[in-house]
Amino acid sequence: MPAFFTRSGDEGYTGLLGEGRFPKYDLRLETLGTFDEANSALGMARALCKSPGTPELILQVQRDLYKMMGEVAATPENVERFHLIDEMHVHWLEQRTEKIGKDLSLPEEFIVPGDVLAGAVLDLARTIVRRAERRAVELLQRGEITNKFILKYLNRLSSLLFILELKESQQAGNAGLTRAKTERDDRDFD
Repeated sequence: MPAFFTRSGDEGYTGLLGEGRFPKYDLRLETLGTFDEANSALGMARALCKSPGTPELILQVQRDLYKMMGEVAATPENVERFHLIDEMHVHWLEQRTEKIGKDLSLPEEFIVPGDVLAGAVLDLARTIVRRAERRAVELLQRGEITNKFILKYLNRLSSLLFILELKESQQAGNAGLTRAKTERDDRDFD
């Protein structure tokens, strides 16, 4: 029977793709964990999305996230082997976002997530991707990663996920979407 645990992380350290052990609170591991969370939320969105082509698009994004995880997890002596995200990937995301977005009406105000379950999960994934981007920016500024296309990809991905959220909501008949009220609310809260 295969083992489902290694017992090697019980002391709070783990290995990456290369030499050495790192504390589990290390920024690189925090970033990898955030990529993992985003991928899980995207998996839930993929299972829920009804719009034609959206599940396949999300699956490709999930595969790209795994490529990024490999690069972030690689130590300096072997990082080039895992350098797979490039300008072509960013351009692909931009094209998909523009193609999908041209047929949607964009809200003029902030929207409140939750009109459609798939849209709400896409919004959750978007916020996790934004956190992954913030963590990756810090890694880049520290010199621990060097691929600027990881940041660009994550930035464009959050835009794509917003557009996909709108698409799911609008195709489900929620063209108006729930808008966030920004004026003063005079309700009496007890």
